[in-house]
Amino acid sequence: MQISKSVTRLIMGLIIGFSALFAILAGGLPLVVLCLIVVVLGAKEYSNILEHKGFLPSYKIIVICSLLFAVIAYFNRLDLIPLALTVSTFMAFMWVLFRGKQPYIANVATTILGFVYCGWFPLHLIFLRDIGCCDTVFDGLIKYNTSMEGAAYAILMLLSVILTDSFCYYAGVQFGKHKLAEVISPNKTIEGAIGGTLMCVIFCFVFGVWALNLPWYHTLVLGLLIATFAQIGDLCESMIKRDAGVKDSSDIIPGHGGFMDRTDSYILTIPVVYYYLQFFVQNNFIDIIKGIL
Repeated sequence: MQISKSVTRLIMGLIIGFSALFAILAGGLPLVVLCLIVVVLGAKEYSNILEHKGFLPSYKIIVICSLLFAVIAYFNRLDLIPLALTVSTFMAFMWVLFRGKQPYIANVATTILGFVYCGWFPLHLIFLRDIGCCDTVFDGLIKYNTSMEGAAYAILMLLSVILTDSFCYYAGVQFGKHKLAEVISPNKTIEGAIGGTLMCVIFCFVFGVWALNLPWYHTLVLGLLIATFAQIGDLCESMIKRDAGVKDSSDIIPGHGGFMDRTDSYILTIPVVYYYLQFFVQNNFIDIIKGIL
């Protein structure tokens, strides 16, 4: 018996959702493994998309650099980030210089964009999960998160993005009249964006105040940030695909398309949420600025 596309989509959505939930709750190695699966497959799709445009970013360099970022995130060595980004950029130049083909400048640029967009940004999920774990425990190389605070923030972000996407679509279908970004994504509307944003803010307020005991103003800001950057992230991936003349990043996930198609709303949202929580919720941003000055 053939399974319908909608049922396949639902089954795969549940598998992906519960896998992500388990990895977030467990933290440590399971979360790193999940992130690396997404990064490696997403980087492959990114490289294939850019090839349609005539560019040749190095998939191997993107993956190697992303693995380097993953190790830094896993051991929470934020002090090594400048070194890692510098070494990764050097690697992109060296690869094009000694093994690359024309167009040289574009290939260097798209390789650097690749390990930032496909690797560095989504791997912030590991930093987000580590929030509140002041004394992370290691048994050899196996990491154990001692706090669930970061997991709660990550789940808030995960559910908020899902609601934003869902209600953007629903509100757009029901009320959409004015195009949001007609050239990049003709189906998206301003009314849909407003509907998704309102639902995200409401959910963040209720979940943040009730479950996380966050001050109400932080929940409102988080809701606006998540809704805004989830939609911007979606549009950014659409921009890349449209410029390259590609409709879907791939068909690797039955009923859903590619990994980039499923994760585009999270790529920019994860680092934004992490830095807001780190600098405005966990620490006093004003005190930080005074310390710098």
